[in-house]
Formats: sequence, structure tokens, C-alpha cells
Amino acid sequence: MVIHDMAVPGAVPRSSVRPPTDLGNHAPPPGTAVQPPGFVRPSARRRRSISPLPWDGTAGNFPVDHPYVRRFWTAAIGSGAVADLLRLAVAAERGRSLPLPPNVPLLVREELASWRDGHLLTRTRVPPLPERHIRRIAPSLRREHRLAVEDLQSGA
Repeated sequence: MVIHDMAVPGAVPRSSVRPPTDLGNHAPPPGTAVQPPGFVRPSARRRRSISPLPWDGTAGNFPVDHPYVRRFWTAAIGSGAVADLLRLAVAAERGRSLPLPPNVPLLVREELASWRDGHLLTRTRVPPLPERHIRRIAPSLRREHRLAVEDLQSGA
């Protein structure tokens, strides 16, 4: 048995016929979200531009471009936040501006960036993972982390 979506043979399918709106346009299909006039998606809004400043860490930390940062901080806070950190650090070192990255609140919470007097300070040397993150990573990655930190401490 075949069920057709037509009211009458040759007519417009029932699913595409919607009552007209006051502008003569058809109403959106059921379940479609209708945005208020003038609504702009957050992803389409222009982000403000910032010029980050370098925030030098202690000598016992890893340079921001060290493989440690990508390997272990990515496991802890995610690839998007680490990519934002790298972009901010490069902009800070070169004295350039860029749109405010979406992960800045996370970077501030993790003390990889900081707001001071209206300026965003960005670490150019990244500390080892805090213990709360080390407890959450896989045992094999934990061993690898311990060796990386020992190498840093023996090289310092």
C-alpha cells in the first residue's frame, strides 16, 4: 500500500502548504524556530578586537609552542582553548590585535590568561598541569606527563 502526500492528484503536497502570513509569505514549517526581527546569531556577531600583552611566567615553565602544551593541556582543557592560547600568545609576542577568542574565560579560569586594567595578559610560558587535571587523565598519559615534567626540571 502506498500512501501519497497529496490531497488531490496533481495538487501541491500537503506538507508544503502552510497558511500565509501577514506579508503574504507562507508560515515556516512546524517545529521551526522563528527569530524576532533584528535577531543576529551569536556566531555571526562581530567580536571586539583586543591586543593581548605577554605575561611571562616563571623560568620553570614550558614555552607556549612546546609539544607539552599541545599534548597535555589539550587533554585537560580541549583543543579549542589551546588553539586560542597559542593565537593569543603569538599576537602578544608580535604586538598584534585579534578578535577576542571565545575560550578566554576558560583560559582565565585556568590561569593561562588574566585581565589586568582592561588588558588581556597571555602566558608565553605555560606551567605544568595542576594536580586536579593530572588526576583526570588516563594512566598512560599520566606516566608520560611525569616524565615530561621530570625532563623539564632536570633541564632547568
